[in-house]
Amino acid sequence: MTTAARLLITGATGKVGQAFLRRFFDEPRFERFTVRALVHNRPLAAHDRLEVERGTIADRETVNRVMEGVTHVLHLATVKETPTEVMDVAVKGMFWLLEACRESPTFRQFILLGGDNAVGHFVYPHPIPVTETQRHTPYKGCYALSKVLEEVMLEQYYIQYDLNGCCLRAPWIMEKDDFKYQLSFGEDVFGAPRWRDLVGAEQADTYVRTGAVPVMLDPDGNPVKRNFVHVEDLVSAILRAIDHPKARQQTFNICMDEPVDYRELGDYLAQSRGLPTVDIITEYHATWLDNTKAKFLLGWRPVYDLKRMTDEAWAYQRAADDPRIIWYPG
Repeated sequence: MTTAARLLITGATGKVGQAFLRRFFDEPRFERFTVRALVHNRPLAAHDRLEVERGTIADRETVNRVMEGVTHVLHLATVKETPTEVMDVAVKGMFWLLEACRESPTFRQFILLGGDNAVGHFVYPHPIPVTETQRHTPYKGCYALSKVLEEVMLEQYYIQYDLNGCCLRAPWIMEKDDFKYQLSFGEDVFGAPRWRDLVGAEQADTYVRTGAVPVMLDPDGNPVKRNFVHVEDLVSAILRAIDHPKARQQTFNICMDEPVDYRELGDYLAQSRGLPTVDIITEYHATWLDNTKAKFLLGWRPVYDLKRMTDEAWAYQRAADDPRIIWYPG
């Protein structure tokens, strides 16, 4: 039986945090864990093993307070393209967390949710599969930069203080009907590209009426391959990494076994649902994020592939009390 422990989670109210808490509390291996969630402004469902604290990780006194008695840290909190806030969370906040960890007599493990934006995902061409040895190549903007800074800071704490940490680097995270709406020609599109901006509003409205599916092509007209991960597969990897001896001071790509090929996706939707497809030349490039290391060292396996991701997204029916809310663009 796992010894008693306390896990601090940041970003608990997001899609990953909520999915993680649901599965964590149901997992017998963690029955002796309690959880402390540091939340900023959104509500969180109650649980008898959950303690909710309010505040910001950018405040050192708050971090020191919530780190009391903590054995594990799961750092999910992030800021998207918000320059006025990103450094407070990504740099100052993570620094206070790491400082509290290295000084804590109870601390055992720090797990960071990283992102493939640290290696540029489909913004830059990658002629070979992207492994964890790929150098940092963030695209323009403060969000990708912040994910690089987080990874580098964690790595330096390995070197300077022999901290026990782990980075799980995820691509675009899907749940519910997200995968369907990343293909929308409407204003309800989830993430980028904004397809209607590429074809014009009038043509986009026509495509909305017909249910057309965009097929993303690179500048040379080849189908783009893009990496995704379902939130349930990502949570499985997080659960695997907790107290796993082979996770110590490692970075893992956590993604589907194969990236989604937009031509294959369009063909599948045409065959399975009779939807028309539209080829669209973009500035983006195919990439293949390699998840072999996580499978080899952690024994983790994703269960979602293109068909399962698609079928579940199209079958998902939202309840009246489950509105589609996009907290960030993608």
